[in-house]
Amino acid sequence: MDVADLRRVSPASLPDGGADASLVPAAPGTKGGERMVLNLFFEERDDRWFPGDRHIRPLLRRALLGKSWTSGQRRVFLNLCAGLDRLGIPYRVNDYRYIRKHPEELACIIGRPFVLDWFKWENPLLLGVAMYDHPVQAGERLKDLHVKGILVPCAWYADMCRTEWPHVGVWPVGIETDVWMPTPASRKSVDVLLYDKVRWEHDRYEAELIEPVRRHLEASGRTVEVIRYGHYKEDDYKAALARCRSMVFLCEHESQGIACQQALSSGVPVFAWDRGGPWQDPAYFPHKVRYEGGVSSVPYFDARCGMTFKDADGFASGWDTFWSRTCAGDFAPREYVMDNLTLEKGALHYYGLAEAAMQHQVHPLR
Repeated sequence: MDVADLRRVSPASLPDGGADASLVPAAPGTKGGERMVLNLFFEERDDRWFPGDRHIRPLLRRALLGKSWTSGQRRVFLNLCAGLDRLGIPYRVNDYRYIRKHPEELACIIGRPFVLDWFKWENPLLLGVAMYDHPVQAGERLKDLHVKGILVPCAWYADMCRTEWPHVGVWPVGIETDVWMPTPASRKSVDVLLYDKVRWEHDRYEAELIEPVRRHLEASGRTVEVIRYGHYKEDDYKAALARCRSMVFLCEHESQGIACQQALSSGVPVFAWDRGGPWQDPAYFPHKVRYEGGVSSVPYFDARCGMTFKDADGFASGWDTFWSRTCAGDFAPREYVMDNLTLEKGALHYYGLAEAAMQHQVHPLR
């Protein structure tokens, strides 16, 4: 069990973290001048062969294959903890013994849903953002639990889930802005980082989108570096962003888009494929879920961040404008992240949602 140092601080001593930013609520109030201790639970894997082997398997994998790739779910958890540390908000991590002895306290389960099966949870629960892809995946599993809140990373995802979870909440995790930093222009040696996060029908989109984009860039005289989702380590990506003047981001849709936001934090303008249309995860579409709302690959993005395009033709027609504006310094992507998505703002927002979950009696499933 990994238990964080528990510190109690006065709310007045906490930085506001820019709480007036549009994505961040005001700092929540507390009773008695103290903040509650958050009980955080995050697991990426269940036991496979014997109790506790989930702790051993990663060590064996690391010994055989080297340092593992950091998943998006783990990055959410790590960044939340880092933000809480900066604010001095106390928390425990995976303290199952404690939470079973204190059924009156809120349990914040960020990770996978199999944690709900490990014992009979009597506690009020705050679930997400890395629990379920869609309410149909949960089915009736949450019916008999004391669920006080369910969180998803962005507004379009919340709209999709509200048919089954009427009071679902939105929470984006913060970005490590002191890690993902701009590089001086004099050190830039590559024009474009082509980030390939096309997850489904990759062969089709290789022909319809990825290669046409690459050919257009090369024909226009731009130097291009390609990185593919799931095939790199964070340090590789960070080094690539340090070399590149801009990024073309190719992904069908994103619930938050941490990698894209790391680029923005690094001061790299983004030209993003934002095709819209229905949510097309093949595990659900079209046989289980049909959602025709405002799906986006860049749910956290404004004019400071860069530009978007719909398809290969839209890329070709918009590229020159994007590149000329990049060269002119018209974009300010890091400013957007600093205004909305710092570690402190993400952590303060999460704490406010946890406090509200305990104060409000509205059940998110009804």
